Amino acid sequence: MVSQDLPFLHPSEISVLNRLCKLGTDYIRFTEFIEQYTGHVQQQECHPTQQGQAGLYGIYLRAFCTGLDSMLQPYRQALLDLEQEFLADAHLSISHVNYSLDQFQLLFPSVMVVVEQMKSQKIHGCQLLETVHQHSCGGLPPVRSALEKILAVCHGVMYKQLSAWMLHGLLLDKYEEFFIKQGPSSDSVSTQPEEEDEEDLGIRGLTGKQLRELQDLRLIEEENMLATSLKQFSLRAEMLPSYIPVRVAEKILFVGESVQMFENQNVNHTRAGSILKNQEDAFAAELHTLKQQPLFNLVDFENLIDRIRSTVAEHLWKLVVEEAGLLGQLKIIKDFYLLGRGELFQAFIDSAQHLLKTPPTAVTEHDVNVAFQKSAHKVLLDDDNLLPLLHLTVEYHGKDPKDAAQNRDSSLREPSPREAPTSGWSALGLSYKVDVLESQFSQLLQEINSIRDFESVRLAHDRFLSNLLAQSFILLKPVFHCLNEILDLCHNFCSLVSQNPGPLDERGSSQLELLVTGFSRQSSLLFKILSSVRNHQINSDLAQLLLRLDYNKYYTHAGGTLGSFAI
Repeated sequence: MVSQDLPFLHPSEISVLNRLCKLGTDYIRFTEFIEQYTGHVQQQECHPTQQGQAGLYGIYLRAFCTGLDSMLQPYRQALLDLEQEFLADAHLSISHVNYSLDQFQLLFPSVMVVVEQMKSQKIHGCQLLETVHQHSCGGLPPVRSALEKILAVCHGVMYKQLSAWMLHGLLLDKYEEFFIKQGPSSDSVSTQPEEEDEEDLGIRGLTGKQLRELQDLRLIEEENMLATSLKQFSLRAEMLPSYIPVRVAEKILFVGESVQMFENQNVNHTRAGSILKNQEDAFAAELHTLKQQPLFNLVDFENLIDRIRSTVAEHLWKLVVEEAGLLGQLKIIKDFYLLGRGELFQAFIDSAQHLLKTPPTAVTEHDVNVAFQKSAHKVLLDDDNLLPLLHLTVEYHGKDPKDAAQNRDSSLREPSPREAPTSGWSALGLSYKVDVLESQFSQLLQEINSIRDFESVRLAHDRFLSNLLAQSFILLKPVFHCLNEILDLCHNFCSLVSQNPGPLDERGSSQLELLVTGFSRQSSLLFKILSSVRNHQINSDLAQLLLRLDYNKYYTHAGGTLGSFAI
């Protein structure tokens, strides 16, 4: 500040000089800030946790300082010009100096606000992009132009990290500044209350926590199948600038993970070629072109990301669908694990009943697998490459020999369908096979073949699994409970009949009466649930099941109760 005691200065001149002194003060503070974070690089060569305790650090900060120094260059040039003018004319007034530097009177205080915010909030990495972007959205053209130039310099760092990540699978982020990090996402930790996690859903003791794990099948599969040589990556949400949508960041994450996985395979000499189809140089040139643009253009940026992602996704599609034979693998899962080939298991149960009724011996498992192979040939399943992949194991849950009879009853949990009550309940199998399994599997194959995109295949598979869970009524407790109870009653009926080849004695008759009563009660409850849903048009899957069960209106005419007959 200029002293007020100088008699030869007019108050207006003091005011002008104070404004000029303020510019000089801001300039000195800018230069000290730049010198502190770019003049001593060796101070930054330490662990990020140690730096977090010390203050600001990182390559984005250096880029900001570089842009800030470029912003100060016109001010320095203006001072040199004034010096030349004063050398040529010593009688120039202080007003001339004020006029020459007036363009910086708005600029310096606005930029100083950014610097002070960075220092006070310890803004780090890509968060700096967001801060500069927000301040560049003001209505003062000189401030906006200067901050946009600084932001362009900072974007140069981001584009270099993007090039390394998307084109080579390298995460060059020593100071943890990028919006992609190694390790799982921090928001993946469940925030559900413990009592809710342990809620019994009525699905054979399945709890809420276990159900959520089943629903997140893709994550479980990825965690189990992830090779030790590969790393898991995720988005660092707090570092993502607001002008880059999350959908774009997820595409960037997908491309980098895929490229890294493929590069690791090439290092291990397991596969030759490039996942980017040898277009790395072309994509690098396009990223460099975006880097040279004075303003960040989201449309151009996302278009380039989409082209890179499409190249990677199509290559992965070829690897998974064509080379690895995904469709064949899915068909195997459908036919065997999802019971798509029901006739195979029917033939197997018929041929293996005598083995499953007795406690296992040393050769039982071998005999069961031989019976399974023979059953496969009976139903014309003669794929020599497939059958060796299928192996059945036998578990015996008996406790001691005196419980053998009881354990024999429980060991045979799959009676022949021909022994089960057939009053419309064969429609359950038809509903599952036709309306659920075959329908959803057909849609899955259609999506896989129509879009040559790995991510679309993965999403289609997720929808397939979700629809199977929903349309099998596993997630709908009342319906699932009824169906489960009905099937248990059918199992118990088959066991009762198999144990009593002749007329039933008094004990057997009482057991049958209990089975009939339970069957009537559960079938009536199921009919009421399905009819209520149909009347309100809430769930089309339940309405379809009712149509299958009551296709000839017998269920309706019986008042929704089946199995009522005299013993």
